Amino acid sequence: MPTARAARRTAVRLGAVALAGALLAACGGSTEGASDSAGGKVTVTVDLFGSFGYKEAGLYAEYEKLHPNVTIKQTDTEDEADYWKSLQTRLAGGGGLADVQAVEVGRIASVAQQQSDKFEDLRKHGAERLQAQFSDAKWAAATGKNGEVLGLGTDVGPEAICYRTDLFAKAGLPTDREELAKKWSTWDGYLELGRQYKAKAAGNSAWIDSVGSLYSVIIGQEKERYYDSSGKLIWDTNPALKTAWDTSVTAAKDGLSAKLDQWSPQWNQAFSAGSFATLPCPAWMLGYIKGQAGDAGKGKWDIAALPGGAGNWGGSYLTVPRAAKHKKEAYELIAWLTAPEQQEKLFRKHGSFPSATGAIAKIHDATDPYFSGAPIGKIFGDAAKAAPVQVLGVHDQNVNQQITNALGEVERKGVSSEQAWANAKKGVDNTIG
Repeated sequence: MPTARAARRTAVRLGAVALAGALLAACGGSTEGASDSAGGKVTVTVDLFGSFGYKEAGLYAEYEKLHPNVTIKQTDTEDEADYWKSLQTRLAGGGGLADVQAVEVGRIASVAQQQSDKFEDLRKHGAERLQAQFSDAKWAAATGKNGEVLGLGTDVGPEAICYRTDLFAKAGLPTDREELAKKWSTWDGYLELGRQYKAKAAGNSAWIDSVGSLYSVIIGQEKERYYDSSGKLIWDTNPALKTAWDTSVTAAKDGLSAKLDQWSPQWNQAFSAGSFATLPCPAWMLGYIKGQAGDAGKGKWDIAALPGGAGNWGGSYLTVPRAAKHKKEAYELIAWLTAPEQQEKLFRKHGSFPSATGAIAKIHDATDPYFSGAPIGKIFGDAAKAAPVQVLGVHDQNVNQQITNALGEVERKGVSSEQAWANAKKGVDNTIG
């Protein structure tokens, strides 16, 4: 999902439900081949990871109302790594695939460069007409070697810091988002506030959930992370990556982490237990926090600008496997879900920042009462504009996983930085060859 705002275009806005239905009919009209359930009831299966928020934001219900013959059935895997492993197994066998499969941005280069034969070329269904809705970078990342359109962008992940105002106040730290943004304008400033929090925090509350999440948000500020623009793997010689590593190791050695694996049951429980005071927060994390902290967390969280400048962490695509049972209906659904109107609704209700350029200007005034009325449209909008357009590689997510695994050894087992780095290198070599 990493992408900065490239060229801004004005997408055509659908003015009414009737017009929305007409546009979808037009998209469907160019489909090669008829649905195997034409004229009857169709169940479109959607397989996702994490928290996309479509059901929670009421978008499935709205779509089913517009299309009475369609029922949407969603399955969800919390951990993306588990999801991707399962998807690869099913793609290899050709069975068990949903009509719609999500792909995380760290995997999209693999789809575009190595697996284009496994996914539907959405040009067959008229997808080229949607290109103007998206930034150049978002669209290009899901384009195959021969121009195939292999997915439609859902969101991007401009970054900020989410924090617990109640825990800050108990530790004697300021709670105003503007003041905090100044105090942690650098990562050194952020860690220094963390040390102050640790000295006065109530109970066992830590400054941050894990050093793996700290690393991920810092490396998300870089254009080149694991590959350079020529496609060369550079992760182990990239000075920016080493800086992100060293900062994360410092946080671990200073005892600032709650030592929680993201997406684990323990991590989920920690949201309501107050086990950490700050969380590196790409826009899509807002919906996850709401889901885990629940109503009791409303008004206890706030959001401030990211230390060290803007960055991007995450974002996804919706694809249609070639083995999907209902390709036509699947395409019509993902075209609707990723349209500017739906992306705007999703951001206001769930926090997923739009990849559709036509939605971005419309959300600048958005605030979120759950996060103490934080101006989420401005905070994440400004971050999206300033974030670099990141170079994506085939094994981005695999490399990232090995690095965060190694950092976990530092914070939980006390492994030295040098040994953990060697373990990360070995893990990358074993994973990608």
